[in-house]
Amino acid sequence: MSEHILIERRGALLSLTLARPERRNAITVAMYAALADAFEAAANDPTVRLITLEGQGEDFTGGNDLADFLKEMPAPGGDADIPVWRLLRALADNDVPLIAAVHGNVVGIGTTLLFHCDLVIAEHGSRFIMPFVDLGLVPEAASSLIMPRLSGRRAAARHILLGEPFGADEALALGIASHVVAKGELDAALAKLVATLLAKPAEALRLTQALLRRSDRAEVLERMELENGHFAERLTSDEVRDAITAFFAARAKR
Repeated sequence: MSEHILIERRGALLSLTLARPERRNAITVAMYAALADAFEAAANDPTVRLITLEGQGEDFTGGNDLADFLKEMPAPGGDADIPVWRLLRALADNDVPLIAAVHGNVVGIGTTLLFHCDLVIAEHGSRFIMPFVDLGLVPEAASSLIMPRLSGRRAAARHILLGEPFGADEALALGIASHVVAKGELDAALAKLVATLLAKPAEALRLTQALLRRSDRAEVLERMELENGHFAERLTSDEVRDAITAFFAARAKR
């Protein structure tokens, strides 16, 4: 478990919160492991009827904690037990309705994991960005498959190839967000959706959520494996080393 993931049970609701606000909720290997454990446990617990995912502080997440991630660099072909891959597979296999409530910066995997949520509430002022190519990497979470299908190939190229940031309204137009709310209204909007879903017949809700996902699950998992292999290989490349060195150098000058 990780002290930076808050896991709360409130009746049938499982609430997961990224709780590292002093580092903009940058996700460490331990945090990935804690999230993977939580989703895997929920899959085997019929009393969990709904999962929510939030972030403390000013941002949903700043993405990977790059320094921490590189310490645990997966070897090409040896990714089976890497916590981030465990989390992504658990998200693809998840049969429990999942709501994300996002605000502030929503970087990298912070955006791509939203493709596996059933509902996404985005607060005005949210800034989504997928800077994988700029870091010498490739996208993950089957986003290279899901985003072109959801938003069109040109939009996917703008935001994955070019890494152009976008806001809450565009996230809604792209199909990434399901709801957009004004600043300060995120918590209330999440509470309303939670109450609405928990008031519905539990088994019908879970079966319907599974039906909505089932048609492309095998293909999503296959694409994840392809992306994960490329990602692991890229981590050993000079391009990644140079890009991440430049990233840290630029941050040190701020």
